[in-house]
Amino acid sequence: MGKTHERIDGRLRTFIEAQHIFFTATAPLSGDGTVNLSPKGLSGSFAVIDELTVAYLDFAGSNAETVAHLRENGRITLMWCAFDGPPNIVRVHGRGEPVFRDDPRFPELLGHFPDIDTSKNGLRAIIVVTAELVRDTCGYAVPFMSYDEDRDLHGNFFARKDDADLDAYFQKKEYIATSIDGLPGLPLPLPPTPSPTP
Repeated sequence: MGKTHERIDGRLRTFIEAQHIFFTATAPLSGDGTVNLSPKGLSGSFAVIDELTVAYLDFAGSNAETVAHLRENGRITLMWCAFDGPPNIVRVHGRGEPVFRDDPRFPELLGHFPDIDTSKNGLRAIIVVTAELVRDTCGYAVPFMSYDEDRDLHGNFFARKDDADLDAYFQKKEYIATSIDGLPGLPLPLPPTPSPTP
């Protein structure tokens, strides 16, 4: 039923790269803190960097819980489900780090996402995850669902905002610079987006 994998390659890599949505789970160290679970989509915004490292683009939103939790303790789980084809669930348990726009590693990491127009969606950071445990399970209870297309509402909304507008948007949100539980979230003011390194 369940199997542990030493690396993200072969059939496993093919499976996770083919999915249109995945989920991230994080939590603060405090036992009464808020656990966060988020869906992540947008074709081309996830990349396998190597056999134990994956990354995804962190876009603008109404909070920054994942960023805050990773800054505090680094714990993260990513999960993919097969909504078509053979049933399968894959989880990557590991340590994550938000790489912000002013980090020297940002341009090179951005090069792993060649199909993403960085002028849209309000790119805030790149989340890099180092896998510590990789498992797949059956997924027999996951329903069949069909993928039609990515929504364009998010991209259309944030494409109208330059970096100054985006920073002003974040400054007005209650849980961007600070998490729900009062942890440091997205560092503001937002630095400009560098170009990817080829």
